Amino acid sequence: MSVTHVHKDLDQLTLTLVADFAASTERVWQLWADPRQLERWWGPPTYPATVEEHDLSPGGQVTYFMTGPEGEKYRGWWRISTVEPPSSLEFTDGFADDSGTPATDMPVTTMRVSLTAYEGGTRMELRSVFDSREDLDRLVTMGMEEGLQQAVGQMDGLLAG
Repeated sequence: MSVTHVHKDLDQLTLTLVADFAASTERVWQLWADPRQLERWWGPPTYPATVEEHDLSPGGQVTYFMTGPEGEKYRGWWRISTVEPPSSLEFTDGFADDSGTPATDMPVTTMRVSLTAYEGGTRMELRSVFDSREDLDRLVTMGMEEGLQQAVGQMDGLLAG
């Protein structure tokens, strides 16, 4: 697995995942930029994603759902803040109800993706910024840390293929 480090900073209200890949930044970027590739890794292996809308431009949005092992669906959304292909992406990440409407009772995070050349490949840093310690604790308790590691772990197979 390419994940080299996961760090939770309670003072800064961040959860940061670092992964290294034996692929160019342009190739790793495609795993974000192409909705068919994104849905092959976004979400843990037992909760595959289906991307419904995919607009990676400032002000754009991505909507998706993950399907669990029993067929249950979990919806989510991104609102794109900034995008600089192939090196960075920032978006607000949240949950949605069954109709795709943002869920107001669930935490929202700001996700910052950074791709840089590193040792002949690419280093990807995913930094989730939380509004409060309670939000961080809630999402970590729900399995966010493990889920991100499992999701990013699927990127290797796509990059090798």
